[in-house]
Amino acid sequence: MTVVEALILGLVQGLTEFLPISSSGHLELGSFFLGVKTKDNLLFAIIVHGATALSTTVVFRKEIMALLTGLFQFRWNEETKYVARLLLSMVPVGIAGLLFEDQIEVFFGGNVVFVAFMLLITGILLTATHFVKDTEGSVTFPKAFMIGIVQAIAILPGISRSGATISASLLLGVEKSKATRFSFLMVLTPIAGAMLLKTMELLKNPGLASGIGTGTLLAGFIAAFLAGLLACNWMIRIVRKGNLFYFAIYCFVVAALVLIAYW
Repeated sequence: MTVVEALILGLVQGLTEFLPISSSGHLELGSFFLGVKTKDNLLFAIIVHGATALSTTVVFRKEIMALLTGLFQFRWNEETKYVARLLLSMVPVGIAGLLFEDQIEVFFGGNVVFVAFMLLITGILLTATHFVKDTEGSVTFPKAFMIGIVQAIAILPGISRSGATISASLLLGVEKSKATRFSFLMVLTPIAGAMLLKTMELLKNPGLASGIGTGTLLAGFIAAFLAGLLACNWMIRIVRKGNLFYFAIYCFVVAALVLIAYW
């Protein structure tokens, strides 16, 4: 992997992690068309995912500090309840990752046709939000679990995690800013868990990090972090204005182009 390829894939990861167009799907497409086997380099995957997690932490630093402050009061206050909802939302993706890892891996590895069809599903979800009236609800425990199930399904490449979870929240009647905040905060622990699993796998097989230098990793990290900062802030404004339908059009167009290019 060259520095330029790392920059491109880092930008793709950072932008698409937060924009509702599927980071995993775009990494699959980018890797396929660039001819880069990022799936075989766990170290690069760990680095770029860590960068996007860091960008989320920076954007929501005040909210995270408030949650931690309330949590460590060791009372059943609003902050503790919110953290409990976040933890509940992570249960489905945790079960999927632990019990069905091998089955999920089958969908990765350059199956661009599958990615294209999943992008179509993402587009349909985003289109559905266009018909949702302004809502004022909050994320309750049942809603948190349902959103968590959607996040688990969004493991599949081509289904946008942010797009699917925000769409689900809006369809469940959650207010726009609350939906965006919950969607972005709920991903921190799964990203950390995925990084931990990849790190353990890398320690068992150091050869999976071969062929990539420190400068290349740094380029990927910086690109993913800066793109993540931009996309996260942008996405917050987009959801507030209710402009997700434009991303639905994007998903439909990309899916169509991929299918045409492949066939």
